[in-house]
Amino acid sequence: MAAPARAPRPTRPAEAFDSLYAYSAPALVRQVYLLTGRRTLAQESVEQAFRQAWAQWPEVATDRDPVGWVRAAAYEYALSPWRRLRRAHRTLGRPDKSPADPNDRILLGALLALPPVHRRTVLLYDGVGLDLPDTAAETEASTPTTGNRLLRAHADLAARLPGLADVPPAEQSAVLRAWLGAVRPAVPLEASPAATVRTLSEHRARRWARAALVLTTVIAVATGYTTVTAPDHYEAPVAPGTSVSGVPPLAGPPRLTETSRALQDKLRAEPAAGPHRLHPTLE
Repeated sequence: MAAPARAPRPTRPAEAFDSLYAYSAPALVRQVYLLTGRRTLAQESVEQAFRQAWAQWPEVATDRDPVGWVRAAAYEYALSPWRRLRRAHRTLGRPDKSPADPNDRILLGALLALPPVHRRTVLLYDGVGLDLPDTAAETEASTPTTGNRLLRAHADLAARLPGLADVPPAEQSAVLRAWLGAVRPAVPLEASPAATVRTLSEHRARRWARAALVLTTVIAVATGYTTVTAPDHYEAPVAPGTSVSGVPPLAGPPRLTETSRALQDKLRAEPAAGPHRLHPTLE
């Protein structure tokens, strides 16, 4: 009797992450480049998304669509308005060197002229190939709202792209998908090695752990100091003084100054010469 076949050995988390990275990272860098027109921002967005994925790998590994999980994180990072406050990204609103092909230049310019939410909808529906409900779910909008955004985006693109205006509306999505897939950027789009991304994610996690430990230590020390120095019984506050009706204020002779005291001593020691004082008498 033949021995039963062994079950395949479970893939280690690092191997599973590297497989996901190798499968989706190059395409994601290209997508974010079409979304922003900036190579540096595209590479940084994808790396940040995969760092976040490695930090939350149990959640990502069990997700029904790990690629969609990372793609949503990359798009959110790329379109975040906070990146504009960073000095390194103050000029990221301008695209990199334009593609060599004139048609690609026109297409990229028309795409970047769309509002960010319309641009993301077009890229997901026409570029990636998601259906309308999945596009709505990833953009956190309802299906009717996503459909209206898509129609408006197609109308704007048709007004800017001469070849798209003559295409029937029902076929515009297929035409845009072919055009977006054929864009050849003038700059190389390369993703960092998966091991580098994992290492940077682990370093960042360790830094956050150290910072949390330091903060916890500071809070513990402050709490202990407060516990030792705080009073252990209730101390009633001293009531402020109040005036009582009918009681005259405390008063008395003023204090003598040095000059007045010297004069008083002189008068007592050397009485003034003169007639005796007259005292009244009873008659």
